Amino acid sequence: MSNDFDNALTPSERKLVASLTTPFKIQTFLDDVPYSGEERYRCPLTFLRDRTGHCFDGAAFAAAMLHRLGHPPLIIDLLPNRRDDDHMLAPYKHGGHWGALAKSNFSGLRFREPVFRSLRELVMSYFEDYFNAAGEKTLRAYTAPLNLNRFATWRTDDAAMDKIADRLGEIRQFQTITPQMARRLSPMDKRAYDAGLLGVNEAGLYQPPK
Repeated sequence: MSNDFDNALTPSERKLVASLTTPFKIQTFLDDVPYSGEERYRCPLTFLRDRTGHCFDGAAFAAAMLHRLGHPPLIIDLLPNRRDDDHMLAPYKHGGHWGALAKSNFSGLRFREPVFRSLRELVMSYFEDYFNAAGEKTLRAYTAPLNLNRFATWRTDDAAMDKIADRLGEIRQFQTITPQMARRLSPMDKRAYDAGLLGVNEAGLYQPPK
């Protein structure tokens, strides 16, 4: 239940949360929060209070806020090859179509309008923008959606984030491209590369091995 989260809020926090009345307003809040390069997980309450976090923290917070708007609190893990970090989405459905919210160090890996007919369509909309610091397109798979309500204290307990991460490593995965396709991929265009890294926090940028 969300009562533990609501009961923990201060009056100013309650006012802020109450103002997040649309997916786009939630995304705007995510974008305004600085990206963190720390190797730690923050639950939604800690994310709200620290006002910093990475994609995992932001997706969990977005899922919590989407749940307040009547959506299931879902997350999907986008999985790269071995030369990049994974990336987390909080998908939601409106009018029979999928959209997503996300916190990212890359400008192209954030909000998606709910215009996609399937989760695969939604995930593949991130393909061209999913690249590493070497300019390689790295998205290779994604997980089935995980409902965070399976974890009793996920809104207020940082330790629950570790359990969520463990579960994401166990659930079904779907491939985005074949190995043959991967071998034919072209590098990022410099303009697209520069646009994707606009405002990047260098401390949180994964560096692939040489």
